[in-house]
Amino acid sequence: MTTTRRTLLAGSAAVTAGALFGAPAAQAHTRPERRSKPTVVLVHGAFADASGWNGVAGRLIRDGYPVLAPANPLRGVAADSAYLASILATLSGPLVLVAHSYGGMVITNAATGKANVKALVYVAAFTPDEGDTLLSLQTKYPGSKLGETALDFRPYGEGLVDGYVKHEVFREVFAGDLPRATTDLMWAGQRPSDVRALQEPSGPPAWRTIPSWYLVARDDNVLPAAAQRFMAQRAGARTAEVKASHVAMISQPAVTADLIKRAAR
Repeated sequence: MTTTRRTLLAGSAAVTAGALFGAPAAQAHTRPERRSKPTVVLVHGAFADASGWNGVAGRLIRDGYPVLAPANPLRGVAADSAYLASILATLSGPLVLVAHSYGGMVITNAATGKANVKALVYVAAFTPDEGDTLLSLQTKYPGSKLGETALDFRPYGEGLVDGYVKHEVFREVFAGDLPRATTDLMWAGQRPSDVRALQEPSGPPAWRTIPSWYLVARDDNVLPAAAQRFMAQRAGARTAEVKASHVAMISQPAVTADLIKRAAR
């Protein structure tokens, strides 16, 4: 990457950080140590958007990491992975990919064959092997409260359907350790997922060749902690646990950021 292009990337991250976190953009941009650190790419999951990473991103940026938190289209495993791969192709230098929930399906596929991805970090995230589906992993162990009855279905296009978490169960299912005022806003702004993604098989996993880290959310009502531990062990991930709901990166941003920084060393 040329100096000009790298400067533009760092500047974009800094401006975004300043808008979201109230930090001066110039302060984040001018730290010389930024250039020696990998770019951290934060990938959100279903029923959410990139703002869920704000608390984590702010900490990473203040510590000198270039950060990018792209939108995940939530249209399907193959389509979303291809989209993320196209973004990664525009970045040079070492990368650390971090995913929450369904985003784990995406980074597992998008990072395959990418030599500059130095680490994968899963935060209460799906970590599939080849042939696994979202539904098979979510239901492998009992405890998930995100079933069909918890969703509203809204058709779009021809024969296509999006799923949304219902308002009356959103906080209990998704984010029980956050204030209701916060979860009401999260529900109102949730981004839906195409329901076809539930049974779309995953491809060859990047974690077979790229070191991985995993943060288990012990109080997760979407993806049971037992399933998280199973996937982390199978992937050979360095694992930490935290008392948190499914949105551990929101309720425990310091713990999440610390794990990412360990992976980025």
